[in-house]
Amino acid sequence: MTAYERFDVLTALFPFIDVPVRKPRPVMVLSNGAFNDTNGHVVTAMITTGAGSHWPSDHAIVDLAAAGLRHPSVVRCKVFTLPNGQIGRRIGHLGLADRTRLAAHFAAILHA
Repeated sequence: MTAYERFDVLTALFPFIDVPVRKPRPVMVLSNGAFNDTNGHVVTAMITTGAGSHWPSDHAIVDLAAAGLRHPSVVRCKVFTLPNGQIGRRIGHLGLADRTRLAAHFAAILHA
């Protein structure tokens, strides 16, 4: 059992497309614990400082301490599924204000 829950912030071996290297990077969990445990995978969104680029859908994380992050960061709508074996550890959980804003943000993107 993984016990990863929606809005947890984890480290994961992030799958870069442009280079054949995987680096531990923070990700936000989008899927619920039941899905994660049943499927052995976690649906995640990328967390980045956004230093090299900006996407119009980037969403700034306000409560960095709760999320376990040291630098200003954004949740980027770059969504992917990772096997539990590529998850490092839980570093935080988004604060209430961030959870509320991101739930509405992803609902607007994913619902018709």
